[in-house]
Amino acid sequence: MSDRTLKDAAIDFLTLAANGRARDAYERHVGPGFRHHNPHFRGDATSLMEGMQANAAQNPGKVLEVHKALQDGDHVAVLSHVRQQPGDRGAAVVHIFRFDGARIVELWDVGQPVPEHSVNALGMF
Repeated sequence: MSDRTLKDAAIDFLTLAANGRARDAYERHVGPGFRHHNPHFRGDATSLMEGMQANAAQNPGKVLEVHKALQDGDHVAVLSHVRQQPGDRGAAVVHIFRFDGARIVELWDVGQPVPEHSVNALGMF
């Protein structure tokens, strides 16, 4: 990937999608045969991209703050704080990407809402 790492590509993909540029994210980073495991959409690239575009249109103030990115071979995991609106508590979201070369070919995502009160003084991030 020249000077860019797979972690950079994963973060760029998420940032573009969160900023209403899902189509750009897919054109830049998604490879042929892409599949995903989000239970709210069919497993193909088009359905998830359209869902990302609809979410961005409904939430133009969406905020994605990346906290950690880890790479293990062709897999990248990104922990983010995602807020649909700037003042929301939001959710902790982990995206796991599998790459084939420089292209994303598989994606998993899991999220957990940030609670109003937490007994853990360290917080979620």
